Amino acid sequence: MDVSRRDFLKVSSGATLTGTAIGGLAALGAGLAPTLAQAQALRIERAKAVPSVCPYCAVGCATLVHAVDGKIVNIEGDPRSPHSEGSLCPKGAAIFQLHVNPNRPTRVLHRAPGAKEWEAWDLEHAVGRVAELIKKTRDETFVERLEDGKTVNCTTAIFALGGATLDNEWNHIQQKLLRGLGIVAIENQARI
Repeated sequence: MDVSRRDFLKVSSGATLTGTAIGGLAALGAGLAPTLAQAQALRIERAKAVPSVCPYCAVGCATLVHAVDGKIVNIEGDPRSPHSEGSLCPKGAAIFQLHVNPNRPTRVLHRAPGAKEWEAWDLEHAVGRVAELIKKTRDETFVERLEDGKTVNCTTAIFALGGATLDNEWNHIQQKLLRGLGIVAIENQARI
């Protein structure tokens, strides 16, 4: 895109005039805070605020989830939080997208070995297949005792990777399941 010197000066002088006008209004005591507060109030006017916790890391910043008729309309930091005082990191500020993103996968996709295309699987079928593979791998690689006779009851052929986008109740149950299966390679960034 070619921008001439004249076009650049027109745009920059317009921006300068706009900035000067806003600065002049602010100098006269006309602030934008009431307008911003009104816009915020309108956005969540009929919403019920429910306290929650950001699921992304071990800090556990407090959040307020605003819902209207059972549908989440806004998620923001809770100013009552003693350690974050309502601030959220970029991941925490994007929690809303975790719930409403139209690109979020909503079905199980499977690509068979050597296949070029993905196929949609029923959730029951996918869970059954995962359970089948876990059992098969565990049965083939389970070690009860070491050569010296020490009891270990483990398998090193399965690695478990958990994420902080799951709540700590799920992560706790997941840990119990994995350790019960004898899996020792467990990594999870969440609050457990």
